Amino acid sequence: MFLAALSFAYFSKALSGSYMKSTITQLERRFDIPSYLIGVIDGSFEIGNLLVIAFVSYFGAKLHRPKIIAIGCVLMSFGTFLIAMPHFILGRYKFQSSVRASMNSTTTFGPCPASSAEFTQAGCEQESSVSMWIYVFLGNVLRGIGETPVHPLGISYIDDYARSENAALYISCVQTISIIGPVFGYLLGSLCAKIYVDIGYVNMETITITPGDARWVGAWWLGYLIAGAITLMSAVPFWFLPKSLPIPVDKQLNYRPNDQMKFVPTLKSLLGSPVYITYLCVTIIQFNSLIGMVTYKPKYIEQHYGKSASKANFLMGMVNIPAVALGMFSGGVVMKKFKLGVMGAAKFAFGTSLLGYFLSLFFFAMGCDNAKVAGITMSYTGVEGLSYQQPSLFSECNSGCLCSGSDWDPVCGENGITYVSPCLAGCTSSTGAGKNTVFNQCRCVAVTGAGSQPSNLTASLGHCPIRDSCDTMFPYFLFLSVITSFIISLGGTPGFMLLIRCIKPEFKSLALGVHTLATRTLAGIPAPIYFGAVIDTTCLKWGNTTCGRRGACRIYNTTAYR
Repeated sequence: MFLAALSFAYFSKALSGSYMKSTITQLERRFDIPSYLIGVIDGSFEIGNLLVIAFVSYFGAKLHRPKIIAIGCVLMSFGTFLIAMPHFILGRYKFQSSVRASMNSTTTFGPCPASSAEFTQAGCEQESSVSMWIYVFLGNVLRGIGETPVHPLGISYIDDYARSENAALYISCVQTISIIGPVFGYLLGSLCAKIYVDIGYVNMETITITPGDARWVGAWWLGYLIAGAITLMSAVPFWFLPKSLPIPVDKQLNYRPNDQMKFVPTLKSLLGSPVYITYLCVTIIQFNSLIGMVTYKPKYIEQHYGKSASKANFLMGMVNIPAVALGMFSGGVVMKKFKLGVMGAAKFAFGTSLLGYFLSLFFFAMGCDNAKVAGITMSYTGVEGLSYQQPSLFSECNSGCLCSGSDWDPVCGENGITYVSPCLAGCTSSTGAGKNTVFNQCRCVAVTGAGSQPSNLTASLGHCPIRDSCDTMFPYFLFLSVITSFIISLGGTPGFMLLIRCIKPEFKSLALGVHTLATRTLAGIPAPIYFGAVIDTTCLKWGNTTCGRRGACRIYNTTAYR
């Protein structure tokens, strides 16, 4: 019963953790914040963990372990519900658009304002609503606090009361089920990203953007309510489990409850082991790269290959995570089959890491050109070249309009080039309504149409379709992604066994504790922040909030991002 309850707890915490990763771009757009702040939010889970890990590790074993785990699961669920709360406090999501949904299809209106008064922003947001991401941060800290007792107290309970020959099998069952959690987490993320954020509150006919648009925000809050409910359910069985179970016969002779070891001499002895210190440094470096990559990989797929958030999350859940799980399992099989000792495990883990690293270098070759956006990745005359400057958005062809350079309301000209807004495309009229709006007499479309002159000078809503070269490259990217994930994961189990075998048995729990503490402090917290900050430097066009503050990034320099 304890094993089933713990497996379900592991599943629910892995599900909500991976769902958090899947909502990265949704949160970025909804709260109009840059990637480094998303990194701060993501790292807050580890901050919550670190606040109580020492207390839980020291006192947890002496108290009623199942009930402590139950309290942890309840805290995790409350944290998950808290993350969803801003959706119910904030107003409806407003995105910049030149389309007037209320007008019928026979009426035309000019997207080109004649005076600056026509594009002044109304309804400036309160600063309090801008800081709503603080609730997400605090909710994630609470999730981290709640998660702390589940692993050390759950595993030690199994180790204490299961027969020696069964303990390893039981622990592997728990670990396997925890790998299934992220699959469902990313699939839930994929499902929610397809649904519009204010579903049920707005008429979907009036929504003129699609899930592939840089302004689209999915129903991110819905998944947190589902994940929170599942986590709350996982707490129930632990309230009814006993504090202790009968000790198996093979452990009774060696059973010494709560052996007290002097902390400082033990820690000194542990940190004096060269193998342990080397392993610690290696895993800190590896975890920095892995955590950074996993956090931003769906975002990379979206930005680089033009996939929607829903598609990126689906691929992470159905392709990448199973490859990792298979790699970890296969690593254990290889160890058992070839009876690898400490040295064999070290060589195997090193070999797989090195091979994975060399294969990762091929990602540089799997590039796509930047999307053709007038005034950002090419000039209005059709000359390619990047521009981070706002004045380059203005040209002679749109000089008759008083356009705003801070808007992001892309339209696709019939020449295959994207313009930042209908106004900046020099369009003077429009027909149709809602998603069927077509902009006419777009002067810039004629200027940028290198070679053949477009006939109608029209532009339609949204980005121009992704480049063909990108669509052919994407399956290769996905294949290489699966292969590298599998190979790097192969070394996971031998590496973990190396950690356990290179130290004295009585130092085992302290060694694991120090390892967890070090990797979370030096990798889990900083990696998403500095990866996010570096990604922010590759932004070509920032969005703006209604108060004129810098918002989320709309388009990246894909070469620099890669």
